[in-house]
Amino acid sequence: MDDMASKSIGESKQLLAEEVFHHIGGQIVEGVLGPGQRIRDLDVAEQLHVSRTPVREALQRLERLGMVMMYPSRYTEVTEVTADIVAQSLAFGGYQAGIAARLAVPRLTVPQREYAAELIEQMYDSLADSTLTIDTRWAVFAFLGEHSGNVQHCVLIEENSMALLRNLRDWTVPVEDRERMLQIYVDFREAVLRGDGAEAERLTRAMHYV
Repeated sequence: MDDMASKSIGESKQLLAEEVFHHIGGQIVEGVLGPGQRIRDLDVAEQLHVSRTPVREALQRLERLGMVMMYPSRYTEVTEVTADIVAQSLAFGGYQAGIAARLAVPRLTVPQREYAAELIEQMYDSLADSTLTIDTRWAVFAFLGEHSGNVQHCVLIEENSMALLRNLRDWTVPVEDRERMLQIYVDFREAVLRGDGAEAERLTRAMHYV
């Protein structure tokens, strides 16, 4: 077998494992596979018509993200999302989103700042809804991340995005803090429109309690 053929097979296996990873991870994020539910690699392999190897690779990757726990020669179990995990995810998300804001905001063109401001405005009415909170925040910081000009940052966020979405899906801004949070959002929008990356970073961390 020549080098080109070997490379093609390797890339094919990588792509397959990636698809399995997103399939299982997506089911966990959506709640199809809930905390404590067991996953058997053989069942998944049969369902997806693949070998057990890409399934195991996907499960190992999900375990590194804390989404499952593997018990060798037995089964794999979906993990619980504890209060501590939520707090850790909020902090990680806050620091990384802060980096995206700091890098991207000064780089944005005026039309891009105005578009970002429109995305931020959608956060205003999300405070009482956990799904809207994560979705509107994700839209803003995904846009900023894409315009950060930093490939390593984008790769890090992409690798951890599924775990963050899962861990923060049910998190809602506390009732007693919603007025303050709304003001942070408003101030954040103004910082973005001014192109003030340092202030945008500070406010981003404030909205994530870090």
